[in-house]
This record gives sequence, C-alpha cells and structure tokens, in this order.
Amino acid sequence: MQQVRLGRTGLKVSRLCLGMMSYGSPQSRAWILPEDAALPLVARAVEAGITYFDTADMYSGGASEEVTGRILPKLFADREDYVLATKVFFPTGTGPNDAGLSRKHIMASIDASLRRLGADYVDLYQIHRWDRETPIEETMEALHDVVRAGKARYIGASSMAAWQFAKAQHTAELHGWTRFVSMQNHYNLVYREEEREMIPLCLDQGVAVLPWSPLARGLLAGARSRAGEATTTRSTSDPFASELYDEGDFPVVDAMEAIAAARGVPPAQVSLAWLLSRPGVTAPIFGATKPHHIDDAVAALGIELTAEEIAAMQAPYRPRGPVVPDYT
Repeated sequence: MQQVRLGRTGLKVSRLCLGMMSYGSPQSRAWILPEDAALPLVARAVEAGITYFDTADMYSGGASEEVTGRILPKLFADREDYVLATKVFFPTGTGPNDAGLSRKHIMASIDASLRRLGADYVDLYQIHRWDRETPIEETMEALHDVVRAGKARYIGASSMAAWQFAKAQHTAELHGWTRFVSMQNHYNLVYREEEREMIPLCLDQGVAVLPWSPLARGLLAGARSRAGEATTTRSTSDPFASELYDEGDFPVVDAMEAIAAARGVPPAQVSLAWLLSRPGVTAPIFGATKPHHIDDAVAALGIELTAEEIAAMQAPYRPRGPVVPDYT
C-alpha cells in the first residue's frame, strides 16, 4: 500500500482511507455493522496496508468513535502506526450549544471524541461543515488551541464553498493560527462540480483532497438501477442518496460499466481508479460492509486507465449547481 503525504505536511497516510461510518449502532441505520461484525473487515483493511481511518462524533450517535477506539488498538501494536481522523459540527445532543463550531462546542466535542476513542489525540480534527452562525475567527482560534493543547496534530475541513474555505485559511494566516491541511469533499464520477473551484484552490495551496462517497453511495458500484431498484441493504435504507443523485446520472454509470465489462473487473474498481487518477486526490474515503468492498478498493490502486477510457467516462457528465449536503 502506497503511503503519501497529507498535502504539504510531513504526515504520511495510506492511499486509501477506511471510513468508519459503517460501524457503530445498527439501531441508527439498518446498514451499520456492530463491533463484532466490523472487526474482521477492519482487520482485512489493515492487512491490505490501510493505515488511515476516518470517523465523526455524530456517526451512530458517537458509537462509531467508540467502536473505532476499541478496534484499532487490537490491530496495531503502536498508536503511531495509524492515522486517526474525526469531525465536529453536527448535533451531538439536544441543547442549544450541542452543535456548530463555537468555541464552547469545539472544546467540549474534542474532549468527548477523545473519551469515546480512548485516545490522547487525533491526527486530524475536521470541521464537518461551515457554521453560518459563528464568526470564523472564533472557530479558527478554537481549533488552533486544540492543536496547541496537543489534542489534535492537524486540522481539516469538509464540504463547503471554495470562498468559505479561502476565508478560513486567510483568517488563520492573518492571526498566525493553524491552517487547514485537508479538504474532505463530495467528489466522484457523477458529481464533479468540485473541479470548478475547490480542487484548483486545494492544488494551489497544497491542501490534501479526501473525497467522500467515491462510489456515489453505491450508484457507481451497481447498488441502484435506472428504474430505482435498490440491490443492497444500504441502498434500500439511505434516502439521502436520492438527494444527491438521480436518473440523469446513469449515462455516466453506463459508460463506466462498459469499460469495467471490457476489462473484466467490477464497476467499483474502475470508478475508484478514475478518482485515484484525478489531480490533487490524496486518499478517497470508502466504506466497507462486505469483504469484497475492501478487495475492490485495493484492486483499484493497480488499475491504470487510458486517456481514452477516462474521456469516455467523463463525456456524458451532466453539470449541475454545487451541492453542499447536510449529511455524509
């Protein structure tokens, strides 16, 4: 497994990141696996060389962090052998200060995340979304203090407008505070709007791009048909997918599946290979609820697409307005 630098930092991460949202409490979502079912899958990923793991405080109401915190120490001899990331923003309670990016919520959330993870620090602490109600100066200073306190080594951001990300970075630089080193954004074959502004900004600034939903919530892996038929537990219980994708995306899916068929490999491998070939992409974050999900992701690293294949998959793309979703 190739290890690459996270943006311009000295931190090395595996070329693939295992998203831990799939593990936690099945009561929260039907497709989420409990700890005993998650352990062998995470172990398979570790055996394949994956050392980078991403979760969030709101996944399964915090249970994802708890499961992550119990599993990883069983699979690695030393805490320094893996990279651990989590996120803050979405509600973790019912109180008025249990969400957002205020100093109060950030300080409470990092401590709560570390307790659930059973860790002294996280390698990457990310804001899950932009907070329209909190001054960015308050947020960036609080994040800087989290790093200064040794509770996080680096900070990152997730889906937002490019102008917002640029404003946050400028604010940090202006005050001598810690800057974001990564952008975890929505990017895949059927959603390429990030290529307009966000990815060029990240390339210019040396910021790592960490795409979430690299397989479009299963659409690029055959989990949904053109007629709307769902073929997996997740696709039958994931209404958020219908907010992101629709029948207009299937010409891209068809082009991709034709190339996968010609190569004799699963569509997921070709879709991930395309994403891995894109400028700026550091480590796509993929989920795995079955062993072949990990096998396909690892196999994608070995696929080198031709310029003609890439052009054929990109040609049917349907431009749309930028989407900053409420949940990942």
